Amino acid sequence: MKKMSKRIFGDLDGLMEHADSKFTLVNIAMMRARQLNNWIRMEETPPMERREYFASEPLVDRDVANRNKPVSIALDEIAAGKIEYTRTREGIK
Repeated sequence: MKKMSKRIFGDLDGLMEHADSKFTLVNIAMMRARQLNNWIRMEETPPMERREYFASEPLVDRDVANRNKPVSIALDEIAAGKIEYTRTREGIK
């Protein structure tokens, strides 16, 4: 069996302090990683060829946060308490 990365799964308890469930945590990380991916893509594109992206630069130091890995940066931002979320719906009935 393949060993899971300790980087992603090693501090799950610490990450769970910032979300009410694993599902919420995954969704927060996914949405933030998309924003970061758009920002990285925008930074790599020449100014004349850039499209409008909903992008946001990293909130943690990229040297510490695994450089251009959006999911790793997003998880580091969540662990640092830089990302907040608001639940807009309580569920489907």
